[in-house]
Amino acid sequence: MKVILCYGDSNTWGYNPLTQDRLSIHERWTGVLADQLGMDYRVIEEGLNGRTTVWDDPIEEFRNGKEYLMPCLLSQKPVDLVVLMLGTNDLKKRFSVSAQDIANSIGVLVGIIQRSEAGVKDRTPKILLIAPPVVGKLTGFAEMFDDAFEKSQKFGEYYRQIADLYGCEFLDAGQIIKSSDLDGIHFEADQHMKLGYAVATLVKGIL
Repeated sequence: MKVILCYGDSNTWGYNPLTQDRLSIHERWTGVLADQLGMDYRVIEEGLNGRTTVWDDPIEEFRNGKEYLMPCLLSQKPVDLVVLMLGTNDLKKRFSVSAQDIANSIGVLVGIIQRSEAGVKDRTPKILLIAPPVVGKLTGFAEMFDDAFEKSQKFGEYYRQIADLYGCEFLDAGQIIKSSDLDGIHFEADQHMKLGYAVATLVKGIL
């Protein structure tokens, strides 16, 4: 059985912008991925609302993705593939970082995975890096995510550069799905389905 670790934020957790609750397991893109791959694969959901790449959040504790990544990899070892999709929460105004800095922070996480020896027989897990889609129409999050739209437009380009630099597989989610205009940040159920199908197609080729 191939083990796939999906490491991300609220869009991996399955936050529903319509109800502000969690989508059901078969609606979330990770659940769609598992359904499409079948019994020969184990998909581990590791999504956390508010998770950043490398930043300590002064308001929401325990959200630093860098701090939890290695313990997560070692606890789930052996892992065949890590699907990494983070960066949207780094767009919050309180972090004041550029799109390029966010991409470089993703590179830090990729480096940790590549050094982790968390794969089969202590090898390096394969990595699929996903660039989050462009931020949509911001409503209640507008002040928190001031200037996020412009920065998020650069994610596809900068994340691809990181993927090329580290030799990762790459998917630009913005070419497949869009963020909901209900809040500008999260994915609606139909977009989760599209993403799950797209990731499943890629995973079958990678593994």
